[in-house]
Amino acid sequence: MQQHNIGDKNNNSPKVNTHFTQLQTIFGYLQKNVATASMVTDATGVPQKCVTRYKRDLEKAGKLWEIKKTVCKKTGFKAFYLTTDPAKAPNLSPQINLFEDGK
Repeated sequence: MQQHNIGDKNNNSPKVNTHFTQLQTIFGYLQKNVATASMVTDATGVPQKCVTRYKRDLEKAGKLWEIKKTVCKKTGFKAFYLTTDPAKAPNLSPQINLFEDGK
């Protein structure tokens, strides 16, 4: 009898499929809603530690933005509200060149 290892790196692995499904779920939810990680967890069922990891991955990919830091409607603590909708992304000011002489 053949056993399947959940940690296999092929695309049919349950671990890989779960990761991709959770990432899609979070991305899709934040396309339509601006929410904190706790609110995303509550709405989608994706564990918060996973939401936090996917948040970091999406930020690095330039696909997720922090909109504002204010009181979370779910926890009552200050937290960042997030979006994956580019239309809601904050306007990024041009970077200042520290090596320019200002002339």
